[in-house]
Amino acid sequence: MKGIRLRAKRIAETAVLLSQRIRERFPDSGLCRVSTRLLELGDKARINAPTIGRPIYGVRIAGAALILLVMSFAVVLVWTVMSQADELSRAALPELLEGLEAGTNLVVLVGLAIYFLISLETRIKRARALRAIHELRSIAHVIDMHQLTKDPHYYRGDTESTEHSPKRELSLPELMRYLDYCSEMLSITSKIAALYIQYFSDSVVLDAVSDVEHLCDGLSRKVWQKMNIAQDISDRRISPVN
Repeated sequence: MKGIRLRAKRIAETAVLLSQRIRERFPDSGLCRVSTRLLELGDKARINAPTIGRPIYGVRIAGAALILLVMSFAVVLVWTVMSQADELSRAALPELLEGLEAGTNLVVLVGLAIYFLISLETRIKRARALRAIHELRSIAHVIDMHQLTKDPHYYRGDTESTEHSPKRELSLPELMRYLDYCSEMLSITSKIAALYIQYFSDSVVLDAVSDVEHLCDGLSRKVWQKMNIAQDISDRRISPVN
């Protein structure tokens, strides 16, 4: 039985539909431009996320060749030392200790070189994934900035505007729709981030994706609190007077 997996195509289609809905209702808004950018990131993830998990054969071949070269050098060095065993057996203790230290350092350097070459492919993939996830984290903050000034308390009618108060051009129903779009965009952002860990299992990338998901979840809760307040104000306006 196959495990349940996110479908990048479906996520992209949802992002397209959301962008169209925002464009139809708020065509000249900054949120419309952000939705277009989110759509681009969704398309990017749909194309790039599956490729991150694929082998980078060029790096593997180059790494294998370099490992063979390092190992060959180490074998030649050991053979040279063994061929001079008689001379070493007559060497003084300080010289033997110096040779032992040099040999130990060589083993450590060879081990580090092999580890570097073996982990090179993973680090390249990790860098690509983290770069994409960083873009998603940034757009989540941008979405939050757009809903920051959308305060439903203003619609109670008991708050006076000051000289530097933000413009309140949305009606209460439009505000609720605007906040709803913000919440949907945050949800899509977290789903796009999850695509990268689906194709590339790495603890560092998993932590980065989890951070984006927690960020989007926390920001979405703020949006929903505003929506609940706006809904409460709307209900009071239409409730009959006894």
